Formats: sequence, structure tokens, C-alpha cells
Amino acid sequence: MRQAPASERTPLFLGLDLGTTGLKALLVDDRAGVVAAATAEYPLATPHPGWSEQDPADWLRAAHQATRQAVARAEAAGHADAGARVAAIGFSGQMHGGTFVDRANEPVCPCILWNDARTADECDALEREIGREEILARTGNRMLAGFTAPKVRWLQRHRPEAWRATDCILLPKDWLRLKLGSRRVTDASDASGTLYFDVARRTWSAPMMRDLGISAAQLPECAESPEIVDRLNDAAAAAMGLRAGIPLVAGAGDQAAGAVGGGIVRPGRLSAVLGTSGVIFAPTASFRASPDGALHAFCHAVPGRWHLMSVTLSAAGALRWFRDVLAHGAVARAAAAGADPYAMIDADAASAPDGCDGLVFLPMLAGERCPFPDAHARASFIGATLAHGPAHFARAVLEGVATSMGASMAMIRAAGVPADEAVGSGGGFASALWTRMHADAFGVPIVRTDAREGAAMGAAILAAVGAGAFADVDAAVAHLRETGRILPDPAARPSWDARIGRQRALHQAIRAAG
Repeated sequence: MRQAPASERTPLFLGLDLGTTGLKALLVDDRAGVVAAATAEYPLATPHPGWSEQDPADWLRAAHQATRQAVARAEAAGHADAGARVAAIGFSGQMHGGTFVDRANEPVCPCILWNDARTADECDALEREIGREEILARTGNRMLAGFTAPKVRWLQRHRPEAWRATDCILLPKDWLRLKLGSRRVTDASDASGTLYFDVARRTWSAPMMRDLGISAAQLPECAESPEIVDRLNDAAAAAMGLRAGIPLVAGAGDQAAGAVGGGIVRPGRLSAVLGTSGVIFAPTASFRASPDGALHAFCHAVPGRWHLMSVTLSAAGALRWFRDVLAHGAVARAAAAGADPYAMIDADAASAPDGCDGLVFLPMLAGERCPFPDAHARASFIGATLAHGPAHFARAVLEGVATSMGASMAMIRAAGVPADEAVGSGGGFASALWTRMHADAFGVPIVRTDAREGAAMGAAILAAVGAGAFADVDAAVAHLRETGRILPDPAARPSWDARIGRQRALHQAIRAAG
């Protein structure tokens, strides 16, 4: 039978999610059904303690490679001419990264990433110069080391030659889109994490730009996430196996894109992500900031909506650290049994009593954002005795992260945001024990849906909306279905409230001790 021309067959939409360790390319159809996916990894450089950098050229190579592989997989699965059928490309990316480029759009230095902690001194200086309350009033957020603004000040102070060569400051996904197209553009959700963006008004903050020494010419145009802002250039099309001229939509920061991919678009339904970091994402119908700025107040990828967000920097990342550094016995037993070491650690934790016989873990391995904004915070095991064994330490890590996430959920409620249920995603929620802990710590059900692709799916959905396959984002996410639900135990509420209070008191005591 004759194959129909590409124009007569179902269009496909490509989502590119530029993560911290790799880029994922996801192809979906016009019903948001997954057609094919591929991932290309790249390195992370840590040239000094607390530093975290990447070479943006690695992102571009990964986009070419992952897209070619996703197209090949789609065609191998029977989707003929998949590359020719891609109708639009959407983007998601790690937020906050300072990608400083010259007039030729080439980086003047490695990108300084979201988890880079070198700018603690710059944060302190900027808060003294501008004032913490004034920064909060201008941007809806506090000055934190991970954000882009202190990276600008760091470059000005420590790499003045690089700053003099800087013609534009871009976020990671926006540099990638620029190299695939031709225009310097960002979106409101990703720009929200720079700390020189007026989140309430969805535009750049002139007072913050003035105080940071940033000119308007050094910032990209800002669009809404589903908006078509560029077209795929000839060179990129050839490298990716696609047609030149495909529309490129603005896309979104990774958490906002992930919320779209998980159907978290209206108030009441929250997202809880238990990945390397632990994130709670709470949509709001209008702008609101937490009174002390401890929660991030950002624009949503859905035009005309916002969200509050908490970020516990070391969540499942804390468990990975525990596996690599302290859980040698569990890892050895898992290797001998041909089992997953995480499953062995989980079983150990389940054998320890609730509360770990008084052993407490503070999961601040990389400083902290929420619930305690403190770049200088450090992790601790507290209350250890001769009676504590490996299982206690394993469970303490799980309880410590759940306590931190529970404290952040309490802050979201205190800000007046409805919290009826949390859609759980991320590798940490593969543990039934850890999921139960979080449901009890949150005091709301944790829901699992059939959404599996996270931010890459959100990027593809935004591309489909921009291309007109769906009327809007709400219509695009209506297909998601619930696959499971973990209800909280009301009787556990007092014990988790006590843990939250104890964790806060311990952090304050340790900080006061210097």
C-alpha cells in the first residue's frame, strides 16, 4: 500500500528536556501519546568545592544525538517518516544556569549551574546593598546562591574580562533554542528564577537590572511558554534529521514543564517530585509570594498563572549519597543477591522502628533552599548511640527528607494555597515506604498518574499547543489518568508535626553554634 505523504499523516511533536546530567528527546503524537524517546548524557564539572559547571556545546551535541536516535526509534516502531512529521519543538531545561554569551552567541565561560554554591558571598553583599525586603518586593523571591543574579555579580567581580565580553545572559534551554534557531528569547517561567525578573508583572525588573549592572540589551525577549518564537535553522535540521523551518516554542523551566507534563495546571492539585532534589509545585490563579520569601514564587508555564515552589536540594540525592558513602554493607548484600541496592536499603529502613529510636538526619548536603534558605547549612546525623545500626541510619535518611518536604508543604498551606492532593513523581517514590512517609508528612493523598515522561512531556505538550493541536494547556493535559493513590494516616500527623519542629530547632541550633 502506498504510504501517505507526511502532510497527510499524524503530526508529531518533539520535547527537548535539557537536564543536569543529560538531554531527553521525546516524540509524542497529537493526542500526547508517547511515540519514542532517547537520552544523551554529558559531563558535569566541579573544578572547585561547591562549583558546578557545564560546557553548553555538550547540550547542543546531545540535542542532535538524542533527536536522531528518537526519530530512528519512532521509524523502527512503524512511524514512517517520523522526522518529516515533526510539526513543532518545545523546550524544558534546568533553571537558573548563567549562560553568558558574546556577540556571536558563543559562551564566554562555562555555564554556572543551578546547584553551584560559589555565590554565597555575593548573595550576602546584594542583600546588604539592596535589602532583603526590597528584593522580595521587586521579584517575589529571596536572594539565593542558586539563582542567576548572584552569578552575574560573581562574574563581574571574579571574571571581569568575561563580563566585558558578555553580550547576553541566557538560561540553558534558551541558549540551546538559540543555536537551533536564530533568536534570543526566554519564557516567563524560566525567567522567574533569575532574580532580575518581576514575577508579578511577568517582565524584567528594571530596578534589579540597574542594581546588578545589567543593560536591557543583555537580556533576551520574554514570551509565554506555548508561544512560537523561532524556527529550526538549516544546520540544526540536518544534524537532527528534521525539516528546516519547524516552529520552536518558548518552552519552560524544568519544574513548570514537568507540572504541565503531569497535569499540574490548576490550584488544589500539587506536584511532589522526589528526584535528586525534592520539589513541591503548587499552582496559583494569581501571583502571591510567601511573606518571608522562603518559598519560590514563579510564573507557571500556563499563561496567566503562577505557582509557589519549594526545593529541598538533597532529597533522593541524599539517599544516593548514603548508598555511595555509608551503605557499603547493603550494597555488598545487594550485589551478592543480584538485587537493586536501593531496594536493599529500603528493606533495611523498613526493619527499623518509626522515629529511628531518636536518630535524626538533617539532609542539607548541598546547603539548603527550603524549608531553611541557608547556603551554609550542612547535613548531620544527630542522636546516634551504640544501639543504632545500619537500618536506623537508612531509615533516618528517609525520614529526614520526608520531614523537610513536610515542612515545605506546611509553608505552602500557610501561604494560603489550596493543597488537596499531591501527584508524586521521581525515582524516590518507587519506594512504597518513602511514599507512605511523604503522604503522612504532607497530610494529603499522594497520587500516581500515567504520566511518566515529566518535563520532556511538558515541553512536547507546549509545542503541540503552540502549533494548534490543542486549544490550550488545560485541554492538552485532560488525557492523564490516575493509576494509584496513597492516603495519609491521620493518626501519624502529630508525630510528623513534632519531627518538623525538631528539624527546624536543630538547624537553628547548629547554625547558631557556628
